[in-house]
Formats: sequence, structure tokens, C-alpha cells
Amino acid sequence: MTGSFWWDLLIGLAAALLLAWAALIVALLVVRPRGGLLREALRLLPDVLRLVRRLAADRSLPRGVRIRLGLLMVYLALPIDLIPDFIPVLGYADDAIIVTAVLRGVVRRAGLDAVRAHWPGTDDGFAAVVRLTGLDRP
Repeated sequence: MTGSFWWDLLIGLAAALLLAWAALIVALLVVRPRGGLLREALRLLPDVLRLVRRLAADRSLPRGVRIRLGLLMVYLALPIDLIPDFIPVLGYADDAIIVTAVLRGVVRRAGLDAVRAHWPGTDDGFAAVVRLTGLDRP
């Protein structure tokens, strides 16, 4: 392209990172909760974070589930996000969407009883988590 190996490498890496970022944004838009569920997810985030920590520490769950939950906790702890947190609403929405997507898989694999046993919040909050994970649909 430019004739210089290093410039070509830098341009290629930048294009690959931009393409990967765009693909992740599209994936977030596909798995995002519909309607008012995103607002509920943001409201429930502290309870869900405690739930994730408790589930990740439960040795009776399959290893794959605990690994996913551990990776989720690492992602949430990192200061680098898909959408920076200083952007109002959207900054925390990407975290809520990713947590929701991971919880969907975890609940389907580990079972609703395991999640219920570790849920730190109210019954209404648990009902919202069930809606968010899609378990209220047959």
C-alpha cells in the first residue's frame, strides 16, 4: 500500500481493530434487551455483580460457566470498554448488555435454581433477571 512495511502493518492493525470494534457493537445491538429491560438491567447491576461473583465462586457449577463468569468480572474491572463510561447512559449500557448476554448463557447452562440460590436481591429483582435472560419465554 504505502511501500513501507511498518506503515502498512500499522494501517492494517488499525483497520483490524476498527473492524473488530464495529463487529462487537453490532453484536451488542443484536443481543441487547428489548423495551424497558435495558433500564431494568442498569437498575439491577449491583445485585447482578454480586450474583456473578457468588456464581463464579461456586465449585458445584460447571467449569465453563465459572470461566465465563470470571472473564465477565475481568471485563467489568478493566477501565477499557467498548463505549467509555463517561458517555451518559450509553457508557454503562454496554456493560449491562454484556452482563445480560453472559447471564443468558450461564442460566441456560447452570440452571435457574443455581442462580436463585445465589441471588442477593429481592424477588422482584430476580423476576427481572429471569425476564432479562429470556427464561420467561418457552
